[in-house]
Amino acid sequence: MDSSTGPTAFLRGDAPAAVFRGRARTSSTAAARTWALEHLDRPLTLRGPAECEAMSVRTFTRRFREERGVSPLHRLTRQRVERARELLEGTDLTVERIAAEAGFGTAASLRAHAQAVLGVSPREFRRTFRGV
Repeated sequence: MDSSTGPTAFLRGDAPAAVFRGRARTSSTAAARTWALEHLDRPLTLRGPAECEAMSVRTFTRRFREERGVSPLHRLTRQRVERARELLEGTDLTVERIAAEAGFGTAASLRAHAQAVLGVSPREFRRTFRGV
């Protein structure tokens, strides 16, 4: 996988700078994105990342959307699904354990998000990937 499109691209902040009123601006949410990626398995709220960047939740959400093109929650969910996908491909962990490791909390939550993002359940994804 290309490092510019993998799960760490979300947090590294090495994407092109956002343009704000005609001026290039470096990423103002990079530290929070990095922290979130390192803590995908934990319950996260917007308050923590916003405080990390010394912003209100509203400002953080607006800046994040300007920089990444999606809401923080959308991006976090996609990163969690990506982490679950990696674990499904590379481990024999149970779906319940993968749900916890990826931050979904429950297997039911992982199944719902995997179905929405990948189009298949975690079990079907693993079976297709491994050819079993």
